[in-house]
Parts: sequence; C-alpha cells; structure tokens
Amino acid sequence: MKKSLFLFLMPLFIGNKTSPLPQPTKIDPNPIKVKTVELEPKPIHKLVNALIYVESKGNVFAIGDRHLKVSSVGVLQFRPIMVQKANRILRIQGSNKRFTLKDRFNRKKSIEIFMIWKNYHHPNSNFETIARNWNGGPKGYKSSKTVNYWNKVKSKLNG
Repeated sequence: MKKSLFLFLMPLFIGNKTSPLPQPTKIDPNPIKVKTVELEPKPIHKLVNALIYVESKGNVFAIGDRHLKVSSVGVLQFRPIMVQKANRILRIQGSNKRFTLKDRFNRKKSIEIFMIWKNYHHPNSNFETIARNWNGGPKGYKSSKTVNYWNKVKSKLNG
C-alpha cells in the first residue's frame, strides 16, 4: 500500500516542471483600500419612524383628534384631505395609482402617502420643516404651535 501511494504521488514531485501544487502568491505592497459603509436606514426613514412614534406610537388603528369634526387615523394620523392631496399629486404626475380612506389604517400605504406628499411639497426641505408642516399644514414651519411637536420628533430622532 505504501509503495503504491508513493508511486502515485511521485510524478507530482519528480520531473514535473509545472507543478500542480499552488504557487505562493506575491502580496501587493499597495493594496486597494475598500471603504466600508454602515448599512442603516436612509435618513428620511428615520424621520418617518420618529413621526410615526410621535403620532401614534406605531398603532395602525390609532384614532386621534376625536374632539374635531373629522378625526385623524392610522400611524401617521391623517385625515381624508391628505388622501385626496396624495391622489391629486398622483394625478398631476400622470399616475393611475389611487389611495382610499381605508389605506390610512395600513402602515405601508400610510408611509407611501406621506412620501408622495413629502416628495412633492418638500423635495429638499430639512427635517424640521417637513415635521412642522406635517403637523401644522403648509405654513406650519412658521407657527409657534408646531415647535413642541418638532421637539418631540427631534428627541425621537436623537434618541
């Protein structure tokens, strides 16, 4: 057995100019540096999550402003007018997609409606302007009534 194994392996070491054994590789003294990037949510998703927490603590069935004629509902607490605004924006953009009032109780669709509103009205706005307008309407960023809301959102963003 030993003889046959030796005879089998012998051609690998004797008289073979091209050895099948792997040759040591040279190490490049100047290796390419690869930048690593942390995989974390995009910044706008951080804002959306903070808004959801402040508005409803994530409860898709939350109903707020019961004292008003029209209550706000869902994770982002919006009224029917926001669904209408999103549908109007979609129509302007030439999309056939439309939302219903029932979609306010769906987290994914609520976020989608928010993003349609945000991208149309605030494509380059900072988080404070977006949050304060979400809370106080088109001129919410100017209203002192939205400062407390922004502080809650900012606290969640930084926490």
